[in-house]
Order: sequence, then structure tokens, then C-alpha cells
Amino acid sequence: MRRSLSIFIPFVLMFAVLTGCSSGEQNVQAEKTQDGKTVVDFWSFWGSETRRPVIEKIIDDFNQSQDRIFVKHTFLPWGDIWTKNLASVAAGNPADVIINDINTVAQRAENKQVEDLSKYIDDSFKDQFYPHLWESVQYQNKPFAVPFNTDTRLLYYNKKAFKEAGLDPNKPPQTWEELEEYAKKLDIKNGSRYERIGFYPLWGSIGASSWMTNADNGAGFIEDGELKINTPNKVKALEWIAGWKERLGENTVQAFQAEFGSEQANPFIAEKVAMWVDIGTFYTQLRDYGKDIEFGVAPIPSYSKDSEHWAEGGGFVAEIPKGSDHPEEAMEFIDYLTGPEAQKYWAQKNFDNVANIKAAESVIDELTGDGQTVYQATVDNLKVTKMFPVPVEYPDYHNRINPIIDNILLGKYSPADGLRQAEKDVSKIKRE
Repeated sequence: MRRSLSIFIPFVLMFAVLTGCSSGEQNVQAEKTQDGKTVVDFWSFWGSETRRPVIEKIIDDFNQSQDRIFVKHTFLPWGDIWTKNLASVAAGNPADVIINDINTVAQRAENKQVEDLSKYIDDSFKDQFYPHLWESVQYQNKPFAVPFNTDTRLLYYNKKAFKEAGLDPNKPPQTWEELEEYAKKLDIKNGSRYERIGFYPLWGSIGASSWMTNADNGAGFIEDGELKINTPNKVKALEWIAGWKERLGENTVQAFQAEFGSEQANPFIAEKVAMWVDIGTFYTQLRDYGKDIEFGVAPIPSYSKDSEHWAEGGGFVAEIPKGSDHPEEAMEFIDYLTGPEAQKYWAQKNFDNVANIKAAESVIDELTGDGQTVYQATVDNLKVTKMFPVPVEYPDYHNRINPIIDNILLGKYSPADGLRQAEKDVSKIKRE
């Protein structure tokens, strides 16, 4: 998952999107049901066969739980939902509740696109949620959203392959050095052709930035307003990634990637890769399509034996767009949506990491077997999972860094030269 969604559209685009909205969609907030209930319009991008029935069951449960509010679910496709949200806020006809990106809450708060929720909740409200998630929804020490779900990354490994390679299946690699040692033992080569690759750091749900954070004691690119892009350990992380491609050969890496797909074609499920980094919901693919795979999960190996197993996380929040006609009713629905009952149901059906602590713990108690093992591992891993909210001083920094990292990995820049340039570029866009 990418760290954030930097969504800034010019006024012309806002106007174009606005004029494409129907008057019925814009005015739904003002409507009431025939029996006088206030209609709360809730926008989400959950339209799949898996997730839509779950969210609509939660909405129906809420609607049945009281007699004053009727929540109407409006599905909007991924991407469209946020441009339409900005346009509707600018026009003064927003939804009442929307699901949005957790790492860009402060951006919307600064731009006055989302409501301050502190007026609707007390200080104890935050105790329901994992602290690193609650911290991510703050702007000027006030909450502007409520965490809904999150993720973290684990190392999945094939126990059968470990046994074949003479490795203890109950002792996964703990450090980068061990990861390299294990990977070489797990490789299977037929002449110059690899039949199985032990590990490759950019496969799975992980990217270069996560390894850079892991190597740099959990530091992101910007920490407390200070740029930490061109650091010695981030340079070493990119050099380390490049070393994997050099050892395996670029043709090998590209040939394996060309075969990647989903479900049964996933290289870990197909047992063509012995170790793989992914989020907790990857377990559902293993459960449904990898029934013969004996696997284990572990934290991502740490940079050294003296450092933590840092991982990177993302997620989504429920928030009230600025100008909602029914903010109090909207907050009542958000309270239910992020409460233990709804969160537990969401986690059970989608295997997501939810933000509500009580809900997550109750899910663990009811799961069994591999499902319980994986979900417990994800919850434990939240302690070393870092979130990277986009600082308001550097709203567009990803677009300055990511292309340079891509070029470093393509060999167009050295890691040192590339990160030096990236830090210089980002320093120029600082907003005072």
C-alpha cells in the first residue's frame, strides 16, 4: 500500500466534477424519510461482492438500533469518491460521512474540508483505538476523523521449503543478515534457471520506502518537521535492495514478475517463492487457494539484532466533510461504525485489522487455527508499525521522492546521489 493519497485538484476540476453531480445527490442531506428520520448520506468505495454486503449489514443494524436517523449508503468508485468529495465540500453540499485516507487527515483539516470532531466527543473516546492510529487523525491537537481500519506487514514463509533447505521451520529469520542467508539456502536453481527463489525484497505488499524505514530505526522521510530522506541507513537500504537484484539477475527478477498474478498464480501460493511480505488479509488467499501450504508468519526481519522489526501501515478513517447538514447525527453513526460491535463484524468478515482495540481482541478469541495465528501476529505487530501522516508543511513530498527512488532502483542514480537530490527537492517545497 502507498503511504498516502495526496489529493489536490484545481478549481477547474472541482467545478467540472460539481456540475456533473445530480441535484438529487447533492440535496440528499436535506431530506427526511416519510416517518421523519434524518437522512445521513454515507459515502464509501466498498462496492465489491465481499465488502459491500458487510458495510450494508452494519448500516442496517445501525438503522434498526434507533428511530431518529436513517443512514443512506452511496457507493462511489475508488478515486472518484475523493474528487467528488472535494467538489461537494467546495459547493457546500457534501456527504455527511465519508471514508477517507488516514494519512491525509491533517491536509483536509488545514484546508477546512473536514469537521473538527472534538466538539462531539470526550477525552475518553480515544481510548478505544490503537494510539498510533489516533495520533494520525490529529491536527493542532484535535481529532478530525476517527480511525476505521489499518494494516501491517508480516513475513510469510513456507515451512516445507524450510525443512527441505535444512532450516528450522519454527525459527524464521530475525535480521536482514539472516534473511539473506536463509534466502540463498531456499533458492533452487536448475542450471542458470531459478525454479524457486528464496526471497526478493520488493515482492509482496512492500516497497523500498518500508525497507528504508526498517533500516533507519523506524524513521520516515519527515520526522517532527525534519527531513530524514538522505540518511546513511536509508542509503544502505537501497544499496541492499540493489544487491538482491544483482545476485539474482535482472532477467530472473523480470521473468518471475511476468508470471505474477493473484490467488493461485501468486508466487508464494504457487511455491515459487519461499518467503513473502504481505498484509494480514493475504491469509485469506492462502486459506482459499493454498490449502496444501504449510506456512508460518513472523515480523519483518530487523535491520540488525539491536533494532526493532519496524513495519509500515496505512488505513482509512470515517470523517464528516465540512458543511455537513447533520454533523451530530453523522457523529452518532461514526460512533457506531467504529465501535466494538460493528468493528468486530467487519474484522470477522474481511479479516481486516480494525482500529477498535476491544473488537480486535474479541476477534482473536473467536478465531481458530492458522486464522487465529495470523490475526494475533498482525495485532502484535501494530506495536512496531509506523504511520506516516503527510505533514502540512510538505503536502506533495511523495511526488518528489518516489520518482527518484524508482530511478535509483533502475540504476539511473546511485542511492547516495539520488537521496541527496530527493532531499534537496523536498526542501524547496516547504510551506511556512
